[in-house]
Amino acid sequence: MTITDDIKYIGVNDYDIDLFEGLYKVPNGMSYNSYVIMDEKIAVLDSVEAAFAEQWMHNLEEVLGDREPDYLIVQHMEPDHSANIMNFMSKYPKVTIVASARAFEMMKNFFGVEFGENRRIVADGDILLLGNHKLIFMTAPMIHWPEVLVTYDSTEKVMFSADAFGKFGTVDTQEEWIEEARRYYVGIVGKYGIWVQKLFQKIEDWDIQMICPLHGPVLFENIEYYIEKYNRWSTYEPEEDGVVIAYTSIYGNTKKAVVILEQMLRDRGCEQVVIKDLARCDISDAVANSFRYSKLVLATTTYNADVFPPMREFIKCLTERNFCNRTVAFIENGSWAPIAAMLMREMLEKSKQISYTETTVRILSALNDESETQLEQLADELCKIDCNEE
Repeated sequence: MTITDDIKYIGVNDYDIDLFEGLYKVPNGMSYNSYVIMDEKIAVLDSVEAAFAEQWMHNLEEVLGDREPDYLIVQHMEPDHSANIMNFMSKYPKVTIVASARAFEMMKNFFGVEFGENRRIVADGDILLLGNHKLIFMTAPMIHWPEVLVTYDSTEKVMFSADAFGKFGTVDTQEEWIEEARRYYVGIVGKYGIWVQKLFQKIEDWDIQMICPLHGPVLFENIEYYIEKYNRWSTYEPEEDGVVIAYTSIYGNTKKAVVILEQMLRDRGCEQVVIKDLARCDISDAVANSFRYSKLVLATTTYNADVFPPMREFIKCLTERNFCNRTVAFIENGSWAPIAAMLMREMLEKSKQISYTETTVRILSALNDESETQLEQLADELCKIDCNEE
């Protein structure tokens, strides 16, 4: 793939992977992106996952022709981007590796070598001249590893963004960027919003016309849209007003309450209502939606004097990603000692700027007049401000 006349794509698509990082479902596979800048001197940016060594080296050789690279820029040391550094250096032993000081420490951990005279350590604002192309480096620690660099080609106004602005799916997946990019961001980067904000401050003077991430498609246009999304995600502000109802149900009574509440919300004009059965859905999708919308209802049963396990895992996934700035409501069910609402609230106690509804729905085994009245009160409270206008 040709990005510009001088920038070439040499990444690979993984169509066989089912779980990215052994955790995230990727029904449309995954791409591992790598790029080459052709100039008086040639720079290769990142490698790919170990299983694709032969394909990546072939792609590289096709672009190089009879030339050899001068630099390998290592922006991120996670193995899906660094696994082929040794293969690359075996073939091109004179190449200078360009990376952060922390990255070279990791290379020693991964490969047992720090590459001695073949290395060039860069930090914020350092420049690498290739000829016509001027590359500017900026450290991006904890997005989402501590050694990360981003690289700006000031000639072509391209930012090579490492794992930032990445997306699940192969490069040739035909789908809207936003859904899988959000799920990727919340799952992979979401905990580190403060570091994304620090990077934005560092690069505020860059005129970015194109973004080349390490996963997903190259972003050629509407750059303001992608940057706005990352800015909003990293400040933990809701994208939209709406209600996510995340629930678990053992014998169907809690689910019945959720179905009734959904209809009550819609009857009151709230069109954005998302329902997630945590025992059956993709948890990463439920988490991403909880960060997308402004209100979250947690509905579950008391189980072994605790919270039903999928709900417990879900709340943990929220809190470890700095869930905040939301309104939260509870529906609890229990036959003899319902304490789920209390326990869920305790799990959220470290979350900042959480507003809790006054109404908590308590179901004793099955819905009755009292608990159905509580559902009405909760729907009124959640829709006090119109969901479509807040």
